[in-house]
Amino acid sequence: MQHAGRRLALAGVAVAVAALTSACSTLGYYWQAAQGERALLAARRPLASLVADPETPPALRARLQLAEQARAFASNHLHLPRNASYTDYADLGRAYAVWNVYATPEFSVQPVQHCFPIAGCVAYRGYFHEADADAAAARWHARGDDVAVIGAPAFSTLGWFDDPVLSTMLRWGGDALAGQIFHELAHQQFYVKGDTQFNESWANFVEQEGLRQWRVKHGTPADAGVARARSRAFTQLMLSTRAELAALYAQPLAADVMRARKQALFAQLEARYRKLRDTQWDGYAGYDAFFNRPLNNAALVPFGIYDAWVPGFRELFLQQAGSWPAFYAAVAHIGKQDKAKRDAEMTKLTSVGTASTAASIGVQP
Repeated sequence: MQHAGRRLALAGVAVAVAALTSACSTLGYYWQAAQGERALLAARRPLASLVADPETPPALRARLQLAEQARAFASNHLHLPRNASYTDYADLGRAYAVWNVYATPEFSVQPVQHCFPIAGCVAYRGYFHEADADAAAARWHARGDDVAVIGAPAFSTLGWFDDPVLSTMLRWGGDALAGQIFHELAHQQFYVKGDTQFNESWANFVEQEGLRQWRVKHGTPADAGVARARSRAFTQLMLSTRAELAALYAQPLAADVMRARKQALFAQLEARYRKLRDTQWDGYAGYDAFFNRPLNNAALVPFGIYDAWVPGFRELFLQQAGSWPAFYAAVAHIGKQDKAKRDAEMTKLTSVGTASTAASIGVQP
């Protein structure tokens, strides 16, 4: 399903700046990152000139015009950075902008961390070519780790470069392109080094609330919440499985017994999903593709990390009476605290905001 793939793909934020600035990266990794970013920047063409060019295909022109409108809305209405990012377009000629490689030990749900000077520690390494990502995944797999390779349609360089609209961002219809621009600009607005959960939850809230206001301005139907309810239920299914796996791995079992029970839990996950799909979602099969890849610990890494604090940020936004500048100041205040205080504050906000969020999408908290 497009939305499901997109939710997983959003894990790729800041991979380029992380790779390009890491003194600890291998030479090969540094080289592929530098070459990939250089090629991406070289492919840029101004949106305005492409829209005006009579040779631009009508369907592409319409999408680029939408990008122009969303970019203006982001600064004029959402008070996001006003700069040259997303005023150009780059056709990459491939399915994804980058491919992120996640790895965990065979009997752990904790991802291998990769630390970089600017982006901090993240649970993946990003590659501009799928073959490089697959080769890296093979090396981790040879060590006995679980691995997953997940494509990302976009990433943010956190303002170090003027990020363009990418051809990989045009795959989704409706307002998804606008939402992605809001999301990536939020990373430029504020970013906490090494705190993926904070950064992604914050950007996802800006995306969601930005889209709500975008729809109001353009008179398009509001999101009925059905997709969000499905996404929430699917995420909770993944999180419950991850918790069951963590409990399993804490037991003093022989490796062969642990391995068999691990596979049983993943089989149970798939059975639970199909029951949910067939009995509560009227056969909606948008998440089927997730089960077409190997199920392992690494495949579960993105779930929960990237939206855990969204209800908390929604509550914080309401506390600021819906003022974007005041909200940004409040986010920066929390973000500048040490991690323990930051997590405590977000936990408190999220506990207050969860009930209203659940009510708004018609599910139980």
